[in-house]
Parts: sequence; structure tokens; C-alpha cells
Amino acid sequence: MKIVSLAKEGTKNILETMLKRSPSQYGDYEQRVKEILLNVQKRGDDAVFEYTEAFDKVKLDASNVRVTEEEIEEAYGQMDQTLLAVIQKALINIRDYHEKQKRNSWFNTDEKGIILGQKITPLAVAGVYVPGGKAAYPSSVLMNVVPAKVAGVKKIVMTTPCGKDGKVNPVVLASAREAGVDEIYKIGGAQAVAAMAYGTQSIPRVDKIVGPGNIYVALAKKAVYGHASIDSIAGPSEILVLADDTANPRYVAADLLSQAEHDELASAILITTSQSLAEKVSEEVDKFVPTLSRKDIIQKSLDQFGRILVADSVDQAVEAANEIASEHLEIVMENPFEIMTRIQNAGAIFIGEYSSEPLGDYFAGPNHILPTNGTAKFFSPLSVDDFVKKSSVIYYSRNALDEIHEDIIRFAQAEGLTAHANSIKVRFPENEG
Repeated sequence: MKIVSLAKEGTKNILETMLKRSPSQYGDYEQRVKEILLNVQKRGDDAVFEYTEAFDKVKLDASNVRVTEEEIEEAYGQMDQTLLAVIQKALINIRDYHEKQKRNSWFNTDEKGIILGQKITPLAVAGVYVPGGKAAYPSSVLMNVVPAKVAGVKKIVMTTPCGKDGKVNPVVLASAREAGVDEIYKIGGAQAVAAMAYGTQSIPRVDKIVGPGNIYVALAKKAVYGHASIDSIAGPSEILVLADDTANPRYVAADLLSQAEHDELASAILITTSQSLAEKVSEEVDKFVPTLSRKDIIQKSLDQFGRILVADSVDQAVEAANEIASEHLEIVMENPFEIMTRIQNAGAIFIGEYSSEPLGDYFAGPNHILPTNGTAKFFSPLSVDDFVKKSSVIYYSRNALDEIHEDIIRFAQAEGLTAHANSIKVRFPENEG
């Protein structure tokens, strides 16, 4: 990996390089996505099935687009039972973590006859997009579905591409059933996002669409926002490791590569205060890469977006980490918990040499749907909060309103909104001169 001085590279250059990976930078795809969305909005099922045949080489219609109970039972029969047991263990951890995020409605009252509160209501229908094709992502099924279930969403709809044989990956189907998905449809791409956003003859409209996907899916989610809510516009994966000379270089190298294998656009960055560690990690990376199954993808990712940055001080390293605002941040330093208190911007923080990033991807419990491309400065991981709405509740008795009604009238008149003022005035005709 390329080793440079942090002072020489500068966080500004790093951020500019990172932002080139954002889906928002791929304007040449937007027109094609727009055409797909418009066609699905106008023609419904017919457009969805035509795109599915063109892109995924499988012919679907209203009779076979939805996964049946028989197909789910078949999937369980094809599952490795040891893997199923692991998925069930992970599901418990994920559910337990998200249960702690639940909030309750609340109401405050006082003796004047005022009730103020907040009513929390789960969304009625959530849509989950799960990538398909050659790879299977059961972990994404669990991470997207569990917070919706914990929130109390009444109906969860999942879309995922099927193979040319019309079958969905059995591990994905079993994970969906374990997590509590209600309906599964064998479609993917921008047309799946459009179907969930607008509704078709076969696929129900949803209130919110969550889940990662390719550039077409990301841009489609961005475009349908307003017809349905979305979680985020996910970019390529990224990891940033903060380390000093107490870190194990072999562990650090392995963790950097765990994200580089996702995508040629993935980013893996080490910021260290130790030149010696930087050199050892680079050597370990070079040893690991040839042994890994996705070595070509990893090498391209490292060449384009991989960096080992040597900082002059811990303060400089922490400042750079906060500016980069990485999706995943590992802290492998002498006092990791103290450093953690200084981190302001990160999707997920992993502390210590035995808290490697894949622990969060699969098993620990916190959600792995995280903000990317620096958006951890203002976005949070997917959570139960993403699947509820909050309504303000206001009640005033006549006596309570009487006490402050002239203040409201004065405020409304200051804004030139006489109808607002009149709405209060008419309730107190005895005060009109």
C-alpha cells in the first residue's frame, strides 16, 4: 500500500478522492434510471417484467414474481444447517441490540389544563432491497429487517433478483423467513425500487425503502424520494484504522483488506503515528493479497483508494479521522477508549484488536447499514428510529389558552397572518372591542 505523510497528503485531498466514489457523481447513469422509473410508474408490472427479462435474463409474470411458501420450504431443505444455526444466533444479537433503541410515546400535563406529548407510530409498510446476482447477502437481510420488526412495522416487503432459473438464493430466503419478512418478490435493480415506490399490479407500494444496491439502485432510491422515504444513498464500503506502535500489523492489514474486497471503489485507510507500523502493515498486505479469492478487486481498490498515512501526532490522527468520517472506524491504540471519546464522526466504532470490522458486519448486533462518503458527519446507522414516525400532541383547555391567547395574536400579526390571529380571536369574543 502507498505510504505517505498525513501532512503531505492532507485530509482535503483524501476527501476529494473519497467523494469521487459517491453515487451522486455518476450523472451519466441518471437519465437511464429516470427512464426506468417513469416507465414503471406508467406501465406497472409490464415494465417491471420487461426490464427483468432484459437485465436478469429471466421471464417473470404476475403468477410467479412472488416467492411461494413451497419455495421457502425448498430453500430450508437446501440450507447448510450449521450456517442456519449461525444466522439464528446472529439474529438474536441483532434483535437484542435494536430492542434497546425502542422509544415510547410520552405525554406531560400540568394543572392549567395543558397536555403536550409525542406519539410514536410505526410505518405501515417497509420495503427492503437485497442485492442478488452471483453473491448472497443474508447479513443484509437481517440488518434491514430486524429494526423494522422491532419498530412494529405491520408489513415488510422484500425484493431481490433471482437467477436465470427463477430461483432466489436459498440462504437469502431462509434469512428472510427467520427475520420476519412478509412478502418476497424476485426482482432487482432500479425497476424494483420503482415498483416499491409507486406500486404495481403485483407489488405493493411501501412507505420506506431501505437496503444497499448497485449504482442503479442507489440513484433510483435518490430519485423516488418523496414518493417513499429512503434510508440513505449508499456509496462503496470504507474502513479507517487508527493505530499506534502497540498494534499488531498482521491484524491491521487483514482488517483493511476485509473492506477492500467489497468493491473496486472501496476505500481502506490506515492512519498511524508509527512509521515502523506503516511499513509492517504494507508488507503484510502484500503477503495477504495473493492468497485471497477476490485479489484482483482488492488490488484495484488499494491502488485507487487505499492509503497508509503517517501522522505527526495522535491529535493530528484524530482530527483527520473526524474529517474523513469513515463508515467503519477501528481504534487499535494504547488507550482506545480515551481516543473513542474524541471521535465525533464515524458510522461504527470498533475498539481494540479483537473487535475487527467483520464482527459488526455479521454478529455483534449493531446495524451494519452505515453512512458512507463522509455522511457520518450528519447521518446515523440504520435503526429502529428509521421505521417510526413521530407526531406532536397538543391539548389546551379554554382557561390555558385564555392566559396566552393575546401573545399568539401578537405573534401572528407580526407576521402579517391575520387569519392565524383571527383563529384565536374568535374563541374569545368577550375580549373584542
